[in-house]
Amino acid sequence: VQPVALPTPRSTGPVVVRGCALIDRYWYGAVDLISPEAPVPVVLITREEERIGGAANVASNVVALGAKASLLTVVGDDDASHKLEALVAGTGIAPHFGRDPALQTTVKLRIIGRQQQLIRLDFENTPKREVLASQTAAFRNLLASHDAVLFSDYGKGGLDHVHEMIELARNAGKPVLIDPKGSDYSRYSGASVITPNRAELQHVVGDWRDEDDLRTKAQGLRQKLGLDALLLTRSEEGMTLFDALGQLHVNAQARAVFDVTGAGDTVIATLATLVAAGLNLRAAMPLANRAGGIVVGKFGTATVSYDELFAAP
Repeated sequence: VQPVALPTPRSTGPVVVRGCALIDRYWYGAVDLISPEAPVPVVLITREEERIGGAANVASNVVALGAKASLLTVVGDDDASHKLEALVAGTGIAPHFGRDPALQTTVKLRIIGRQQQLIRLDFENTPKREVLASQTAAFRNLLASHDAVLFSDYGKGGLDHVHEMIELARNAGKPVLIDPKGSDYSRYSGASVITPNRAELQHVVGDWRDEDDLRTKAQGLRQKLGLDALLLTRSEEGMTLFDALGQLHVNAQARAVFDVTGAGDTVIATLATLVAAGLNLRAAMPLANRAGGIVVGKFGTATVSYDELFAAP
């Protein structure tokens, strides 16, 4: 794909990202011993690192491509929330944080030894519905100044009002892109596109026997929910778009896979950024696929820049 035929970063419209923002925390260490207390490795921590994750990583991917992003999320009033704010402040993302004093800001702690993840520890709980309801008003205020809406659902209870926000966005003429979770997709009815992976789609429609059966189930779900499209991300098999014209498939980019963490974030962020710039989903999908192929070659939650995306192969 030649970048000269596509929008430049400066022409790309802003994207509002709504979802659960979190901290991805990494502790790196040496593993030289097995504990005498249990058959587990002893990790001597030598380095710590913190990165923004969840919806914040999605928004960061939008910014990395040269576009503007507003992040609408709910956090606690704890040390992790203040750290998250500081990390977001350094990215160029416009933050719109709602605070719930009873909420524990989500932190995912990964212990890394011998170049591999040994264990992940999650710290989280669910925000109050009252705080989530207040985010709908903030969302309404942001709509007019943004060209696309992206919902990043991490199944943490942060998108209880998503159906109302989808309706607001579509009535305002904004494309709505959703990275879904769970088994009840009815709450995503009316969206422009949802981007489940294989396991997520199987959880909703069941297993498929072959490509024909997959097409029938995917198109059936798309029509039932009133979606413009359904984009199935298929890992090493690439991705397939199902829409009113039929289906379009692109193969995975041939790259070494180092870490798949956050790859879905990069794919939908790229898709939303290009749709906000005026591309249709069929034109944007191969570039989103390429971005996913680039980011899996990086460690942890990472981003893809505009220059990386359009570099000569």
